[in-house]
Amino acid sequence: MQGLSERQYAARVGLSRGAIQKAKETGRLVLHADGSIDADASDQRRAAMTDPAKSRAAPKSFAAPKAKLKPVPEAAVASVGETLREEGLAAPAAGGGTTFLQAKTANEVLKAQERRIRLSRLKGELVDRARAETLMFRLAREERDAWVTWPARVAALMASELAAALGADVTVEAALMQKVLEAHVRAQLDSLAEIRTGLG
Repeated sequence: MQGLSERQYAARVGLSRGAIQKAKETGRLVLHADGSIDADASDQRRAAMTDPAKSRAAPKSFAAPKAKLKPVPEAAVASVGETLREEGLAAPAAGGGTTFLQAKTANEVLKAQERRIRLSRLKGELVDRARAETLMFRLAREERDAWVTWPARVAALMASELAAALGADVTVEAALMQKVLEAHVRAQLDSLAEIRTGLG
């Protein structure tokens, strides 16, 4: 055999045998009459026909200049640490640098949390906070209004029931009953107003 076999030439140039076969099919190799590979001539032809930017080991003259890395803001580093701590994972020490693995882990955690929230919204388990607060306020106001008007609606009925229960000679004035009820209802509503219900 005058030249090299496909396997020998692949080992020489650091490529797979499949890549050498493909180069052979596309005419990027020079072959001897017996079908073996002329190594030196093939090297020259491959160099002439191969785009340096697409080669695995492009010459240094074609290498793109390295971009200057920007410093990572402290807020971003703190956010990574906070996210990892929330999940019970190892967080960077205060003042220490964050590793790429820690930043990647924090990013994956945040993505998972975001997906969980989005899924909960789609399933109807979560509601908009502002909408929920508006609804709570409206329901509380309607409840209060119902209680404020309640004494006027029931005072006369309660006065007659009390008079009947206490005997025929006892009279309970509806106006007085309403006044007493209103005082107690307002006191109860004032005490309930001190309770703050919040969503967060």
